[in-house]
Amino acid sequence: MGKVQAQAIMSLDGYVAKQDNSIGHLFDWLQNGEVASPTPAGDFTVHLTPASSEHWRNWVSSIGALVCGRTLFDVAQGWQGRHTLDVPIVVVTHQIPKDWVAEHPDAPFSFVTDGVETAIAQARQLAGDRDVAVAGGTIARQCLELGLLDEVAVDLVPVVMGEGNRPFFGGLSSEVLLDNPTVCVPGDRVTHLVFPVIR
Repeated sequence: MGKVQAQAIMSLDGYVAKQDNSIGHLFDWLQNGEVASPTPAGDFTVHLTPASSEHWRNWVSSIGALVCGRTLFDVAQGWQGRHTLDVPIVVVTHQIPKDWVAEHPDAPFSFVTDGVETAIAQARQLAGDRDVAVAGGTIARQCLELGLLDEVAVDLVPVVMGEGNRPFFGGLSSEVLLDNPTVCVPGDRVTHLVFPVIR
């Protein structure tokens, strides 16, 4: 069975989105290199530096399922029924969007209404021996507090937003100490970091 990894593209002051849900300069590094890599879903192509490209390819190939919250699902408009990573998606929500489900009957999306523990368990079954990615600060925070995470991966972008509506892990109930990074890849306008969670 693979790992459960929270993942975010984050500013230096910890934000993953601005107040209006826009991303500012956070994703600039996805188009600032010479190595062209189509996304697994084929919906667009990223252009990365060689170092970022190798890291990105390794990460994408390791993911077997993704868990996110309803807010991210709504902001992304359900990725039109097919996520960029082209893996099954488990959405943690209070209410299943029945109209969306009816419009996308073949979409590999599951909606879980009884919490992140159930969502992670379901995603692990879907992922098999591959990893589960956790996206969205609220869901990542809940997973961290419940001891469900093995790793925290951050694509750290050298920008200070000053404020935003989505701090990664915002509102933790207590301090959590992570281990030294097992991955530290400097790219262009981004540093890729992976921190094991201390058990």
